[in-house]
Amino acid sequence: MTVGVETCTPETPIVEVARAILLNQIDEVVVLEEGNALGVVGQKELIQAYSRDGYENLVAEDVMREGVPQVPPDIPLAAAAQVMLDMDVRTLFLMHQSAGIEYPAALISFRHLLRHMTAEHIDELRDLGIKAERKPPLETFIARRNAARKKFNG
Repeated sequence: MTVGVETCTPETPIVEVARAILLNQIDEVVVLEEGNALGVVGQKELIQAYSRDGYENLVAEDVMREGVPQVPPDIPLAAAAQVMLDMDVRTLFLMHQSAGIEYPAALISFRHLLRHMTAEHIDELRDLGIKAERKPPLETFIARRNAARKKFNG
């Protein structure tokens, strides 16, 4: 699984959602409003929107699938794979609840399952899971801040 989930607001333009999916090499983005997960926008929804006239004016709320496909954090990988097939989704989310708000904390996707299937050594999977090697939070914040500044300044 990957800890940390890419999110957007219902008002986020779908072009920005598509950019986030490409930049982060993910399949779906969770739509949050006031911290609560409302739905999911994935590659399929974006391509369906792209085929319509005026897609440039659509926002996440216009194209999202309501609800967030989720599983408990202790689910066996084979069971998660079967849930994905049964639900016809490529990503499942592990949700966290706090103070009456439910939000996505981690995700597991087809890509994770394929990486696990093909890994020849456990070291190939060090970037996954709760104990994954990650950049320090300050470094991550600075990188995101700089990207936002670059986008804002053109």
